[in-house]
Amino acid sequence: MEPMLMHPYFGVFILFIFTFLAFNTTLRIQRFLSRKMADKRNEKLKLSAYECGPLPIKQANKISHQFYVMAMLFILFDIEIIFMFPWAVIFKSLGIFGFVEMLSFIAFLAIGFIYAWKRGALSWQSIK
Repeated sequence: MEPMLMHPYFGVFILFIFTFLAFNTTLRIQRFLSRKMADKRNEKLKLSAYECGPLPIKQANKISHQFYVMAMLFILFDIEIIFMFPWAVIFKSLGIFGFVEMLSFIAFLAIGFIYAWKRGALSWQSIK
């Protein structure tokens, strides 16, 4: 039992157990108090939709698929830019090999951008 107490991470384990117990205890107390203090009366205002304007009605989904394509392309090219920052930090230590690799990476990005442009993924058309 004593070698376990001497382990360097034993204190972290104790803190983990304490945090777990404190979280669960706090959660249960909060749950109990919120159920006891909640107003159980059903009123028209309380049951109504919390929105401005007219009551919501069911409508067909009018969001174009082009929105999702544009969002995915933005995320794709945004994340690709993130890969360039570590390269820029260690550019000198990579030498000519790192430079050629980044040029090929940018060339692949340009090919993907031109492909998306030619396919019309970057043109926005309104829905009527």
